[in-house]
Amino acid sequence: MIYHEGNDDRKKNTALKLGRKNLAEVVDRVGDIPPHSILLDPFAEKAVSAEDVPFALTGSLAAFDCSWETAEAMLPAARRRMEPRALPYLVAANPVNFGKPTRLSTVEAIAAALYIYGRKEQADQSLGVVNWGPRFLEVNKEPLEAYAACESSADVVREMHTFVPD
Repeated sequence: MIYHEGNDDRKKNTALKLGRKNLAEVVDRVGDIPPHSILLDPFAEKAVSAEDVPFALTGSLAAFDCSWETAEAMLPAARRRMEPRALPYLVAANPVNFGKPTRLSTVEAIAAALYIYGRKEQADQSLGVVNWGPRFLEVNKEPLEAYAACESSADVVREMHTFVPD
C-alpha cells in the first residue's frame, strides 16, 4: 500500500504506475493502511529483513509517496500504528538519481523490500512498470542477494557494511 500525496507529475509517478497495474493499492489517507504493516521509513532503527515477513503477510508493505516535509510530519503517528523499517544501502537506478546511494524512487523501494523478503518475482514485476526498472536489479544484484540471505535486521545491517563505500 502506498500513501500518495498527489503533488507531482501523475504520468511519471512510480507509485501511481504500480496502482494502475494493480500491483499496489494507492491511498490518499495514511489511516487506510492496515495497522502493523511494515512501513518503509528511512529513519527507522531496524532494517527490512526476513523476520518482517509475518508482518508483511498479515498487514501490508507500506510506503509514503510524498514530500519530505509531509513524511516527517506524518511519520510519528504512522510509527505508532505500523512497524517502521529502513532499507539497507542500495543505489538508485531511476533517471533522476541514477547512481546515487539511498535516493530510491517509490517503485525501487517497494521492489527492494519485496526482494529482501524473498518475493523476487513480485519485485521484478513491480519494476516492470518503468522502462529503467530492470536496471535497478542489475545495479543492486549483489547487495540484494546478500540482504535476502539474512535472517534478521541485525544481520542485514552487518552485511550492509560490506557494500557501503569508505
